[in-house]
Amino acid sequence: MNRAGKRAQSAMEYLLTYGWAFLIIGVVLGAMFALGIFNPGQFASPECLLPAGFSCLSFFLSTNGQLQVNLEQATQTPLNITGYNCTQNSTVKMIPILPANQIYLPIGSNYTFTMNCFTTGNVLAALSPGQFYTGTLAFNYTEITTGFPHVAFGKLAVKVT
Repeated sequence: MNRAGKRAQSAMEYLLTYGWAFLIIGVVLGAMFALGIFNPGQFASPECLLPAGFSCLSFFLSTNGQLQVNLEQATQTPLNITGYNCTQNSTVKMIPILPANQIYLPIGSNYTFTMNCFTTGNVLAALSPGQFYTGTLAFNYTEITTGFPHVAFGKLAVKVT
């Protein structure tokens, strides 16, 4: 075999070796993509982060945008919940509770709220199962002992069930 033939054979072996390597890498990446490994929402854990004195004992979001959250209050005074909301907007518009229906929470008690979560533009969230929803959870409350009104803002990250 002459010198030019050896170079051609060497170049062909080089291209075939790297071609097979690229093909295998492409197949592996395609399989990983199909399995959802590149979807960070699949591995993110649900969170409900509220300020000190409040915690979410349990929470879940349904496909119609309805959130159920069991709120525990551990502040140093009993509270009246006067409003609440769940939204993806940067500004939260509270849903007020009429004075006759305000929710009384003694120290260390909890209450399950059912509320609608909204997307940007105050449109009711239409979600698909497995979708990840992140937004703001807010509660208006009044301290019983002082009568001072407050707002508690929290972050919500939950997978739709």
